[in-house]
Amino acid sequence: MTKRNCTINGRQFVAIDYKDTEFLHRFLNSQGKIYPPKRFGVTARCQRMLTRAIKRARYMGLLPFVVR
Repeated sequence: MTKRNCTINGRQFVAIDYKDTEFLHRFLNSQGKIYPPKRFGVTARCQRMLTRAIKRARYMGLLPFVVR
């Protein structure tokens, strides 16, 4: 087994900002669902931060809840 590096920690992020919609949109599929952590090799801690930021952006109206 090889240890995979987290794609978010590799970019030297301190916190994931909910206002950075271009970055967050990469982690959503065409239906607007959040990809699982294994897809991008994200650690559990970063996945929690990512999910929280996506949900905040949805609540503020920056990201859609459902793509039609």
